[in-house]
Amino acid sequence: MISFHQVEKSIGNTSIIKKLDLEVKAGELFVLIGPSGCGKTTTMKMINRLIEPTSGKIEINGEDISQTNPVELRRNIGYVIQQIALFPHMTIGENVALVPNLKKQERARTENKVDELLDMVGLDPKVFKNRYPAELSGGQQQRVGVIRAMAADPPIILMDEPFSALDPISREQLQDEFVRLQKTINKTVVFVTHDMDEAIKIADRICLMNGGEVVQVDTPEQMLQHPANEFVVNFIGAKRLRKVKELHPNMPKKAATLPKWSIS
Repeated sequence: MISFHQVEKSIGNTSIIKKLDLEVKAGELFVLIGPSGCGKTTTMKMINRLIEPTSGKIEINGEDISQTNPVELRRNIGYVIQQIALFPHMTIGENVALVPNLKKQERARTENKVDELLDMVGLDPKVFKNRYPAELSGGQQQRVGVIRAMAADPPIILMDEPFSALDPISREQLQDEFVRLQKTINKTVVFVTHDMDEAIKIADRICLMNGGEVVQVDTPEQMLQHPANEFVVNFIGAKRLRKVKELHPNMPKKAATLPKWSIS
């Protein structure tokens, strides 16, 4: 679905992404994670050309995205960010319908889609559709931000730490809702987070990055049971791995020994 081929990104003499080879499968929830400055957000933003690579090639369904008009590319990729950025002068319904209207989709079809999406995230269209963003809570606004990215039915959705500004209860609820929603819509989702617990909870596969390079790509279960090296061990944290060790007593010693790990 999404393929990176020897992709590099440099700013001046500073290398941000180093010869990245990566593939995101169709229909999977793919999480990019790593410490600050590791290149995860840059990697995601290169998919919709908000950032252009210095070299290499990125393909979507085998087509080189550098040959695609960036505006048209972005209209076919949903995008959700931490700062929800709903238009305050527009109703909730108008906010959700924004991209379908830009693409000149049939009005009746768009209205039905807006109602369907609001229902899917527990916001009754009769109650919320004609309200304005300021009349909603932070969690409700973030739900609207998520479904706005889905309104034009894009095959790919990019999500940049979309839940990190919420309180813990709202965040957990939205994580649960999004996992449930993804099972229904089956989009290809690239999700950036700095929170390992969030990654483990929602991901089909996790890509852990450091210094502009991929350290390990695996399912949450495999990464927990078979961390590739000490960096992965330290990033995951000793407490999580001790818990995995208790649940999987026969896992390899490499993943089960905890002598000098610094994160707890």
